[in-house]
Amino acid sequence: MRVSVVVCTHAMDRYTDCYEAARSVLDQSHDDVELVLVSDGDEAIADRFEDDFGDRTDVRVHCNDENVGLAVSRNNGAAVATGDVVAFLDDDAIADREWVAELVEVYEREDVPAVGGKQVPRWVAGKPSFLPAEFYWLIGVTHLGFGPDGDPDEPGEVRNTFGSNISFRMDVFEDLGGFEKEIGGRKGDKNLQGEETEFCARLKAASGYGVYYNPDAVIAHKIFDYRTDPGWLIDRAFWQGYSKRGMEVLVPESTGDESEFLSSLLFDSVPDRLDGIVRSPSVAGVLQLVFLFVLTGAVGAGYLYGTTVWR
Repeated sequence: MRVSVVVCTHAMDRYTDCYEAARSVLDQSHDDVELVLVSDGDEAIADRFEDDFGDRTDVRVHCNDENVGLAVSRNNGAAVATGDVVAFLDDDAIADREWVAELVEVYEREDVPAVGGKQVPRWVAGKPSFLPAEFYWLIGVTHLGFGPDGDPDEPGEVRNTFGSNISFRMDVFEDLGGFEKEIGGRKGDKNLQGEETEFCARLKAASGYGVYYNPDAVIAHKIFDYRTDPGWLIDRAFWQGYSKRGMEVLVPESTGDESEFLSSLLFDSVPDRLDGIVRSPSVAGVLQLVFLFVLTGAVGAGYLYGTTVWR
């Protein structure tokens, strides 16, 4: 089974990290991997790709005519890929050597249209003591409470995994027309985020199945210093709330997981954290409880703002 891994980037200052992501794909243990590198409208980046990887037969390079955003870049990468499966990896992530093999193992064992895996943090600037694990999804890391039964170490069907660790059978991806560009543009400030959520909702409607989550298919997501800044996290939470409202209007069947997550926060996480603070008081424990409420409030505020835009 050939797996084409699409990695997209848009700025030269991200090239070093993108290069490391690309090398992790080429170092996979699976013996039939194709790397597709996409430059989002920057010819200089495409030239660097050609300089570094142009002599390899297992690498394809594509440059968009203009900056079109992540969703369209991923679609363009899939369009030039030749694999039986198309997988996506962010330009600031590092794939475990067994990542592709673990994805393929599921496809060969299960009749499923999509497979995704776990994202663990690589703390470039150190782990923040105030960030609760329930909100790791804000920084692109598999969070506490994720999984088919709320267990991130349990395999099985989920709605979707992160866009940096998700794959699809190529014929399924093509038949459904790829990611929706209006949802996953990632351009500008007031943007919808969650092209993989919208796509997987269409996937479930078409096939009757979402994404098979394999926690052994692991990638490490680099967490740079700006992603551990409280202000950035609150802003991110706000726009995630806005996006959730947009998704609720555009794809009503895609939002059930959010209600379950909120219920788990209120009725499981908060009592557990309060009990932990009483039993073993710590500054970090108190800060995480406070920030749990702050981030929940930011998501709620973004959602309310979204109701004025998405009706």
